[in-house]
Formats: sequence, C-alpha cells, structure tokens
Amino acid sequence: MLSRFVCCAAASAAFLVLPARAEMAVVLNSADATVSLIDRATFAERGRVAVGKEPHHLMWSLDGKSLIVASAAGNELVFLNPADGRIERRIKDIVDPYHLGFSPDRRWFVVNANRLDRVDLYTAEDFKLVKRIPLKRVPSHLAFDRDSRYVFVTLQESDELAAIDLGTQTVAWVHKVGRMPAGVWMTPDDRHLLVGITGRDYFEVVDWRARKTVQTVKTGRGAHNFQPVGDGKHVLVSNRAANTISLVDWQALAVVESIAVPSGPDCIDVSRDGKEAWVTARWAREVSVVDLASRKVVRSIPVGRSPHGVFLTGNAPRE
Repeated sequence: MLSRFVCCAAASAAFLVLPARAEMAVVLNSADATVSLIDRATFAERGRVAVGKEPHHLMWSLDGKSLIVASAAGNELVFLNPADGRIERRIKDIVDPYHLGFSPDRRWFVVNANRLDRVDLYTAEDFKLVKRIPLKRVPSHLAFDRDSRYVFVTLQESDELAAIDLGTQTVAWVHKVGRMPAGVWMTPDDRHLLVGITGRDYFEVVDWRARKTVQTVKTGRGAHNFQPVGDGKHVLVSNRAANTISLVDWQALAVVESIAVPSGPDCIDVSRDGKEAWVTARWAREVSVVDLASRKVVRSIPVGRSPHGVFLTGNAPRE
C-alpha cells in the first residue's frame, strides 16, 4: 500500500496531480517519514510525500503560502505546498523541532526540542537562532499569551509547566502539574491555560497570572491535546487511552459530550464550517473523520504508521 503512494525518491522534485481547488487533509506519518494527502471531497488518499524523519507537528507559514512540517529526527523544517505535494524548500539545522509555533506578534519562532530538553528561540522572519533555553525533562507542547510576552511549555517527564519570558529570553517560572502533561491551550479570553494530563484522565485549568491550578476537568484516560471547534465556545480534547474525544465548553469548564474515536486519538483539526473533526489514530494506520452533528466517526481512512499531526487546507489563511 505504501509503495503505491510514495512519490519519487527525489522528494523535493516530486509533485502530485490533484483535483483543481481540492481541499486536502494533510496527515503526518511520523514512523514512515511521509505525509499523506487526502482529498476531503472523496476521502481518498491521493498520494504520499517523503519528508524528513519523524514528522510530528506542522503549521501554516507566516506568509500563508506553505505548510511547515517539522522533521524532529531530521533536524529540519520542510515547506510543503499542500495543493500538489511539492516540497518548496528545506531549512536545515533546526535541531529537534518536535513542537513549534510563531508568537502572535510574528517576532519569534519557538521550537520545543523534545529529546534534547530545551526550547530554542529563532527569529520568525528568517529562522536565525537567538537563544537556547535548557529546561527539565522532555518539553512537549507550547502556547503563547495574547501579548506575546510569554511562551508556555509543558514538560512531559518532570510534570511541570514552564513560562519563558520572550523579552528577557529566560525562564520566568515553573509550575507543578499532573503526570505527563502534553497539550497546552490558551483560552480565547487569555485568562487560563488548559493542560492535558496524559498520565491521568483530566486537564488542569491554570491561572497563569497567579501561577496556580484552579480546577481540574475529567475528560478520559490519557487526556492529551486540544483543538478549538471554531464557534468561540467549545474545544475538543483527545483522550488517547480512553479512545475518545471530549467536547468541552471552555467558558463553563465542563464536558458537554464524549465521542468514541478508536486507536489512540491524538491530534485534531476541525473544518472551517465546524462540521467535521479529523483525528489521527496514533496506534493505527488511519485517520478518523468525526461528524460533529451526529457525534460519530463516519470515515476511517488508511494512512501511514503512527499518524500524528493533521491539517485541513480549507483552514488556511484567506486573502
């Protein structure tokens, strides 16, 4: 199955012939070092593109033209045109880019170096290294405050949440949380950080200004990552061990409903119209499509090994 879809060995020159204006789902197959491109209209995988080793997370570029795929073991960023699978460029020597993000003020590009126990700060425009900041065990996910003063980082094996002051490029504080924190999400009102506690069955609500946990919300075993629905009211939480995703009212801090999603649901993206959630199944070679109206999985699409990050191109910035 894999060889049928892999593009030519010279991946930077490879491209696919895809339907005009097709909206695609882009899935990172972290154990195969490939990206699956799925036509959202037909739910058919149109092809796979070889990228660097261990692609885990991805995001849209600042200019809104490319997807940045972070190759953690390949130590590079791969800029991908999702319309045809063409690799446009590679930036080498971005070491261990496990999780990544641009600050809201577009000044900083931040990388969590998961296996190296540090956070690296780069300039956002030209990816020049500015500072390497050592932390404790296994920096996992990151989030920013609205004013770009801080980047918040979960430390998966020291059970902590760290705040890095981007102005001084130093660790401002460290807060103890539950076992194996992973995903972290800033609520739209900039008031609370939600931290997925993967070693337990809840997320913590952290008042980051007071530097304390003010509430825990039970979602399911392996509470892991977050994705807003887009209605300004709800966020989805993936529960990897429970094989569910939870629909959470982030203002009330309460679970509205639990939706069964098989095989270790991990990363999520939601369609622009709010009708579908695409969820990678970390323990199976597939991505699940959830109809959010019926709250059921309506499609399971085969992809590569250990699918992790997922992105729907219909959510790309518009002119």
